[in-house]
Amino acid sequence: MLEIRDLHASIDGVNILKGVNLRINAGETHAVMGPNGSGKSTLAFVLAGKPGYAVTSGQVTYDGVDLLGLAPEERARAGVFLSFQHPVEVPGVRLDQFLRAGFNALQKSRGAAELDPLKFDRLLRQRVKTVNVDPAMTKRAVNEGFSGGEKKRNEMLQMAVLEPKLAILDEPDSGLDVDALRTVAQGINGLRTTENALLLVTHYQRILNHVVPDFVHVLVNGRIVKSGGKELALEIESEGYDKYEQPRGEALPSPA
Repeated sequence: MLEIRDLHASIDGVNILKGVNLRINAGETHAVMGPNGSGKSTLAFVLAGKPGYAVTSGQVTYDGVDLLGLAPEERARAGVFLSFQHPVEVPGVRLDQFLRAGFNALQKSRGAAELDPLKFDRLLRQRVKTVNVDPAMTKRAVNEGFSGGEKKRNEMLQMAVLEPKLAILDEPDSGLDVDALRTVAQGINGLRTTENALLLVTHYQRILNHVVPDFVHVLVNGRIVKSGGKELALEIESEGYDKYEQPRGEALPSPA
């Protein structure tokens, strides 16, 4: 589904990604872990097409298409979804109206019928149950006054409604207490299928107790320096990232 080859990217002239290689197939969940400033969020933003991030070299292929050649809205219509670490508030725009606009934009791009408010409301009631969201939340302005947990559940509800093929979750555990983390993880797991894929960006192993990845990758200094199974996340939790940091004058370890 997604293949990243020797990806280099910068922001404001500063090189952040320095040769990322990664392959994700349908049905797989990949976790990218790394210390602050390693390039994790930059990777997520580059894949989604966020403005301001310049790809200086490398290739990204998504379903056989050059992903980097697509505008952000074209990537979204093709099924690429980005969940933000810090979702923004959209005052004055009700969540259900926001979701219907996004859903119908996708329907139109696919040549499918758009849903009127009543039909969409029925669909939304089903999706709300899927991710265990309070239905009253959909009548509030997008993220306005939402708690950290509510913002993350809103992101999961967007996934449930839009049904992306590739979901990129940038630190979905950020700012969550134990109960909220469990609820958000249950929502993520409920949306995993053999037809879609998940790229989960995180600092910590704790969410991976609930959303068990097929592969874990350690991103340090703009490169994936080690890959493995879920046990790699436990190793990171126990030992930290120090041994993967680049000592002066030495090369980074090669990915496993």
